Amino acid sequence: MKIGVLLPTFRRGPADAFDFAARAAGAQLDGVFAYDHLWPMGSPERPALAPFAVLAAVARRHRGLVVGPLVARVGIVGTTHLVEQFTTLELLAPGRVIAALGTGDRLSAAENLAYGVDYGSTSQRRRLLEAAGASLIGRMPLWIGGGAHETNVLARSLGATINLWGAAPEIVGEAALTGPVNWAGPVPDDLPGLLDALRDARATWAVFTPDVDLTTLQQWRHSQ
Repeated sequence: MKIGVLLPTFRRGPADAFDFAARAAGAQLDGVFAYDHLWPMGSPERPALAPFAVLAAVARRHRGLVVGPLVARVGIVGTTHLVEQFTTLELLAPGRVIAALGTGDRLSAAENLAYGVDYGSTSQRRRLLEAAGASLIGRMPLWIGGGAHETNVLARSLGATINLWGAAPEIVGEAALTGPVNWAGPVPDDLPGLLDALRDARATWAVFTPDVDLTTLQQWRHSQ
């Protein structure tokens, strides 16, 4: 199981993200990821860095790290533009980009509406997801933010890995019966225990929020 972390990008500048990426590389983790939000969830007064620019800079600094948004939400920009963002990042970091996509949900709808960006119905957003995923699959690994049954079915039809946020290991194990599945989410009280459970559930990646202890992740990795 590969291990990654989300960068601290809810900042007014990239210094913290660059420092955390350097420490993740030093801990021999596999990848770093960035949120795709216009502000931190539920905190419109706070800043958020654009993910692709930060990831491009990190990819050039640390050539051993895989990079990707977690997840890029369809509809924030046009589908063609979204695909080209991934294409450009792949040119900077060949073979090290994960195209992680999601539809967004009611919790992120306010971000769209505040900036006058259309927030379509679930079916409309799922069609955008299908179009973007179909353009990217085969060119780089494709992850789909899953959970809803229809989205999981779409992910499997595209040949994508399902990414589950904060799911119980048993749910991860069930999803793994139909194809590759990742886990991403907040840091638990028993981090090594969760890592063991996700490994046993056959998760392909575990990606943690920026408050994770990198030393614990490194120690767990070396114990395997």
